[in-house]
Amino acid sequence: MDLTNWLFWNVDTQIDFVYPRGKLYVQGAEKLRPQWKELTRLAKENSIKVVNTADYHYANSAELDSSPDFVNTFPEHCMAGTRGADYIRETDPEDPVVFDWDKEYLITPELFESKDLRNLIIRKDAFDVFTGNPLTDTILKELNPETVVVYGVTTNVCVDAAVKGLSRKVKKVYVVEDAIKELPNIPLPFDGWEKKGVELIRLKALKKMMGEH
Repeated sequence: MDLTNWLFWNVDTQIDFVYPRGKLYVQGAEKLRPQWKELTRLAKENSIKVVNTADYHYANSAELDSSPDFVNTFPEHCMAGTRGADYIRETDPEDPVVFDWDKEYLITPELFESKDLRNLIIRKDAFDVFTGNPLTDTILKELNPETVVVYGVTTNVCVDAAVKGLSRKVKKVYVVEDAIKELPNIPLPFDGWEKKGVELIRLKALKKMMGEH
């Protein structure tokens, strides 16, 4: 299979979400670390670029609240410059190019054509990476993938927003169903994904599709 137009999309696999001691721990997320490690390896060994999204908040962020409802607002998490905002070891991007949501960048095609660029970090200040960082659309247009493979946390918040945004702009979107985890008390998005042509796939099936046995 030709993987040249593939892109992996790692959603918010950050310490505050994944580790039980994290500020906004997603119960059970730490059990997915082996799958995330395997996806990181797959991308590297197949020279597939990875977009790594990350919550990166300051104290005045609209989604932070001292009395959160855990649907639209949440307690402080992934605060800029803190350990909790870092990626877990299994997905920590090698030599990434970082795009902060509150800075300006000159984005040129040459940057994305470089064989040395394999990891991008898009930091965001909203659930939806397409609204939480104004550069996301431009970056995706420059990368111009035909197939995007999505994984991370959380299924019914930030993963959902990424999948919906990608499904409008990319030919094929896969979500690795045994590499995502949801938050409680928020509806699951699977029916909506199916209507958009998004396909759920298990990691084992993905590896087989990519030619791994």
